Amino acid sequence: MDLMDSLKVSSSGMLGQSQRMKVAAENIANADSMQRANGEGPYRAKQVVFKSVLNRVSGLTELQASVQEDNVSPLRPEYRPGHELADARGFVLLPNVDSTVESLNMREAQRSYEANMAAITTARDMMGRSLDMLR
Repeated sequence: MDLMDSLKVSSSGMLGQSQRMKVAAENIANADSMQRANGEGPYRAKQVVFKSVLNRVSGLTELQASVQEDNVSPLRPEYRPGHELADARGFVLLPNVDSTVESLNMREAQRSYEANMAAITTARDMMGRSLDMLR
């Protein structure tokens, strides 16, 4: 793998981690949303799913990220009698977002982003030194 290939791989990693940070921020922002914009049930947490994909043009394995709604984790019931969205027993369903976990996801994504940025900086410096040696 040459240095340009390492730049491509690191940049795909940065794109995936930035998407992960955006999704974590969206989840934290909607942690108390009792209804979606379309009026249906409470907000459901979203998760970023990573997949390694072979780029047949370059021959490199790159990171592909997709966002999926978390339909596995249960919604959180909270007893709030009298609330307009409460059911017959007085429970309101809250999003399946754990703000602590989302904060940890954001921190981990930030560190992975920084690691990819360091790899790009190192590759760029190595290219510069190689050019200097040719002069």
